[in-house]
Amino acid sequence: MSPSEHDIYEEHVLDHYEDPYHRGPLDHATHSDEGNNPLCGDVIHIDLKLTDDGKIQEAWFDGDGCVISQASASMLVEQMEGKTLEELKNFSADEMLALFGPKLTPNRQKCCLLSWRVLQSAVHSPVDADTDDNDGPHFGGPSLGEES
Repeated sequence: MSPSEHDIYEEHVLDHYEDPYHRGPLDHATHSDEGNNPLCGDVIHIDLKLTDDGKIQEAWFDGDGCVISQASASMLVEQMEGKTLEELKNFSADEMLALFGPKLTPNRQKCCLLSWRVLQSAVHSPVDADTDDNDGPHFGGPSLGEES
């Protein structure tokens, strides 16, 4: 028996969608990644600030998509703050679905698990702190004004 629309949009799901936890960019993130669900167009970006001893000090998300993808991302970043990397690695897809709450069809499970997949890969995607975006492109060779 498939879940009804009413069952999926329980109050806590709508609360996370309408007033998400830590939505937006995280200044000074140490790790970051983004993923999408090409079937429905959901996009999730997760920024993390990890401590030297391997804890998630802060977790933020941004994205666009359905209620399920956005609410589950909010629930996940709230749940993972303060956890160790070991706890994060052991947090399973089934636990993510249980955290979300309402029973979902297989296609909707993909929406819910998008943020979980992105978070799992974000811890392996350090942000390059040495990048200077104001420096402009480098093509090699002297510019016209620098020729001797």
